[in-house]
Amino acid sequence: MHRRQVSKEEIILILRDWNPSIKGLAIIIAVIMLSLTFDPVTPLAALVYIVLFTFLLGNISWRKWLLSFCPFLIMGIGYVWTALVFPRSADPASSAILWQWGSFIITEATFQQAISLGLRVLIFSALSLIFILTTDPVRFMLSLMQQCKLPPKWAYGILAGYRFLPFFKEELRIIQDAHRMRGIEREHGWKSKLRAWKRYAIPLLASAIRKSERVAAAMISKGFTGRRGRTYYVKLRVTWKDWILLFLLLGGIALCYYVSWKLGFVQWYQGQL
Repeated sequence: MHRRQVSKEEIILILRDWNPSIKGLAIIIAVIMLSLTFDPVTPLAALVYIVLFTFLLGNISWRKWLLSFCPFLIMGIGYVWTALVFPRSADPASSAILWQWGSFIITEATFQQAISLGLRVLIFSALSLIFILTTDPVRFMLSLMQQCKLPPKWAYGILAGYRFLPFFKEELRIIQDAHRMRGIEREHGWKSKLRAWKRYAIPLLASAIRKSERVAAAMISKGFTGRRGRTYYVKLRVTWKDWILLFLLLGGIALCYYVSWKLGFVQWYQGQL
């Protein structure tokens, strides 16, 4: 008997090769785990781990990641500011006062709740970016069909709609150019822009209806009638690497919980929001 030698490419764990269904399951479980705590230390440690996990195994450009993460960072800062300015409990005697300016008081409890809320936004966003930046939509739909038993007519319908988005953008540009060629200049003001979008909506809607009818006819002619037992050219399987990546993600978050608990920082969520 000949033993098959395992190549280095088969041993390397890469997030892009992670089965999308298992990846989505791992991220959902991670979100649930991190929703149970409401202290600033545990989500901060988990955020550092998630960022390292993403860059070490995701093969993602840090510029692309930062551009995608910046809107969530601004959102997190907004949550922190809102929680500081409008705290749930305004009783300064319940905890130590960190800063006071006139009637504006920031207590230690208010500050911890605000930071915890902001870190929640960041950690959930970092987990979402793992899935968004490392998952191909086609492989995701194939995985939903093969592992989660999603009906093919739904999966391919969603894929067709996803593929049509760039075409609609190009058609909108063509319609705008055609209107300018006919002497309809670009209008200013929100009322004029609203009237312009009404003019664009009718031809775009008609084009969408025509494309959807053609796709439906093509799917029926190719046998996409919703029957079970279809064969696939690309078969996705759940391998040992998928379970190792799931264990690394959830095990790292559990380790952050353990370290924070040993240091005495873990505080469970008890309806603070």
